[in-house]
Amino acid sequence: MSGQKTVTPTATDLAASVSAAKTRGLPPVESWNPPFCGDIDMEIMRDGTWFHEGTPIGRRGLVKLFASILIREGHKYFLVTPVEKVGIRVEDAPFVAIDFEVEGEGREQKITFQTNLDDIATASDDLPIRVERDSETGEPSPYVRVRRNLEALIDRKSFYRLVDLGEHHDGWFGVWSGGQFFGLIPSSELPE
Repeated sequence: MSGQKTVTPTATDLAASVSAAKTRGLPPVESWNPPFCGDIDMEIMRDGTWFHEGTPIGRRGLVKLFASILIREGHKYFLVTPVEKVGIRVEDAPFVAIDFEVEGEGREQKITFQTNLDDIATASDDLPIRVERDSETGEPSPYVRVRRNLEALIDRKSFYRLVDLGEHHDGWFGVWSGGQFFGLIPSSELPE
């Protein structure tokens, strides 16, 4: 035995660690390689609400702090600090795109999304829009990458607005942004 005491991280400990390491902008989580310390009882619901131990986290600043240290590895999500890494659950996507602005038209168009936590992402080759469809109902779930490999579920009203901007290209109905075309649905599946 090393005589070292095992420490179970808490949400409070994580917040304190991040606050101590906070720099301007997002923390450099890509450069941190802390040991995995286990899972904590934290979950992000499909509507973007963060829960800790079954209770919604009501402090927006605390949620934004946690979101700033969120990473994804494969299909798993973690909160990382320079000294610890803990697993959390994410029901769908960690963010919700609640609005967007459009600049320009056609192929020169840029669509810039805003998330529920004030992240800003202009859809492009690096930050693509994608749509998954439920295999049983066919209902679409549209996403846009926000940062790193983290995505935002595009809310229903914003998706309807995207559809209003749509056009046909190479057999797909979709939208242009940042010089890229993002197919939302095959043109053949749209009613005449």
